[in-house]
Amino acid sequence: MNVINRTSPYQGFEQGPIRPPSEAQSLLVRVTRNCHWNRCSFCPVYKGARFSIRPVEQVLHDLDSVAHHVGNLVLLSAGPGLLMEEDVREAFNVLPPEETASFRAALSWYRSGMESVFLQDADSLVLRPTRLIEILQHLKELFPLVKRITSYSRSDTIARMPADQLRALAEAGLNRIHIGMESGCDAVLAMMNKGATKEVHVRAGLKVKAAGMELSEYYMPGLGGIDLWREHAQDTADAMNRINPDFIRLRTLAIPERTPLAGEVRDGRFRKCPDPLAAEEILLFLDILEGVTGYLASDHVLNLFPELEGHLPGDLQRMRDLIWGFLTMEPHIRFIYQLGRRLGLLSRLGDVDDPGRRAEVQEAARRLGVTPENLDAISDAIVKRFI
Repeated sequence: MNVINRTSPYQGFEQGPIRPPSEAQSLLVRVTRNCHWNRCSFCPVYKGARFSIRPVEQVLHDLDSVAHHVGNLVLLSAGPGLLMEEDVREAFNVLPPEETASFRAALSWYRSGMESVFLQDADSLVLRPTRLIEILQHLKELFPLVKRITSYSRSDTIARMPADQLRALAEAGLNRIHIGMESGCDAVLAMMNKGATKEVHVRAGLKVKAAGMELSEYYMPGLGGIDLWREHAQDTADAMNRINPDFIRLRTLAIPERTPLAGEVRDGRFRKCPDPLAAEEILLFLDILEGVTGYLASDHVLNLFPELEGHLPGDLQRMRDLIWGFLTMEPHIRFIYQLGRRLGLLSRLGDVDDPGRRAEVQEAARRLGVTPENLDAISDAIVKRFI
């Protein structure tokens, strides 16, 4: 693993390229750069980028800069929703160039209510716990009203951590961890070079919960492909049952050209699930869930069913019925929904019952030359734009 150059000069306020959709209102604080594993064959992010840990002093500098700008914004307004655009422009125009990025971050966060912070990039917990605690403590001193501090982490990182270190991070204010399980099937995990096994995922998830943090686990429908979709659904559901995470978040597989998995598709070594098979996989996953009491979220544009979310187990049957409704549609209606959803013309399954919206999708299909025979290829091309 490449780590820090502790003598590297401060390069100004930094924010990384990604965050979970649920952290859209959070202040993004870059603790590490890129991903220390960076080998998952389905992932396009960070490929070719060197991993490094930012010196703590630089992270604290970022936080101080944001706090300074937040203080000035408070003086300019009577509340987050009461900032005058003219005042904001005047404040921005007098800033030195090196302060503009932190000002924009502070402004966005101030307007969102300043309730949550997300530590970037792919795995903040790889940082030495004492250093991460120093960052957390400084953050809490500057912004004592923050309710949630979260981070991505890898299961193998957490599985190696002593339990007392994880508890110390929780006590310092880190209260939610996002883990990309993606699959609980060892064959799929190995095929995707995920760097973890089902047992490592389970052990890490249980450790997070035992430390008193909220746990958000990600499941990637379609990751097993046509050959392993059933095992993927079954083993992932079993892992979730054993962990009982606070959140299960769906992230449907898409395969950008710049991923190793795209090469496997071209070579015929991986066969991607069409939408109906991916829906059948999710239905099987839901059928096997048992004893999970968290929330299932479908909060990503890649997902075919945005409304497929709810509290577990109470909303399970409604979610099953939703997928079953899609699978039992007349083929031409299902075609309209799939295309309409991918084009952004339909936002939920019930929209396909609207004659006007159906006609709009049919016109788009005619104009673009989309047919049931080429729908999968065109859908794949469309979703790649969102990654």
